[in-house]
Amino acid sequence: MKLIADNIRITKRSIQNALIKNDPLPIQTLAACCAQKGAHGIDINTGPLGKDPEAAMIFFVRAVEQVTDQPLFIDTTNPVAMAAGLAAARNKTIINGVSLEPAKLETILPLAKRYKNDVIGFLLYPDSRVPKTSSERFEIALELLSRIEEGGVEKERVIIDPVVPPLSWDDGLFRARELLKTIPMLPELLGFPVRTMAGLSNLTTGMRDKFRKTLVETAYLSMLAAAGLDYLLLDILNPDTRSAARAATMLTREEIFSWESLNRS
Repeated sequence: MKLIADNIRITKRSIQNALIKNDPLPIQTLAACCAQKGAHGIDINTGPLGKDPEAAMIFFVRAVEQVTDQPLFIDTTNPVAMAAGLAAARNKTIINGVSLEPAKLETILPLAKRYKNDVIGFLLYPDSRVPKTSSERFEIALELLSRIEEGGVEKERVIIDPVVPPLSWDDGLFRARELLKTIPMLPELLGFPVRTMAGLSNLTTGMRDKFRKTLVETAYLSMLAAAGLDYLLLDILNPDTRSAARAATMLTREEIFSWESLNRS
């Protein structure tokens, strides 16, 4: 299970200020720290970027690339910003992402074909609703893969994100359990070893108590690892979730266990 840092988010005041002041240092410092803590990729979550999206995305991409050569997950709903980021990047880039939402299929998916990128495929309904059951997710996965291939993108480039629901929803716990059933069955359903990804922070949306938030996240990430998840999007700077993710990954590998591979960093 590869760990993707979700720490660079436009919702953070420090990131907003860095963009406003055109100061790459806060972003570089954060990206370098994520890489040092073992991130296998950096998610650049810029949101829609309504003002001057091209320049803003190029600013983010270049700032991160100056301190790490890890893959970049370009996370925006703005197709103009997405295209600018893909064109500017030197590192490997992954489009995050597309779904059955018509606008994304029409504007984001063609970029995956043009730049030959891997692309995250969210298992959401066309109106962006999150499915409840594993069977609903399977139906969406089949339709989404078909639409992606029709768009000229090879199925092997797709990384499926079944979309982790918040536990705060009335049926959030049920949906979270159903997601765990989905992951191991997707390769057989789709007919090839499709990769999967999940955003851990979605699970605890709204929970401000760090102890309880971390407790639940570490438990669930172990369940995701056991289900065969390939990419985990998480706060790589949280030492508890980071260490739990590393341990869970080691326990699910087909290799000799080594205590020395675990550390406190």
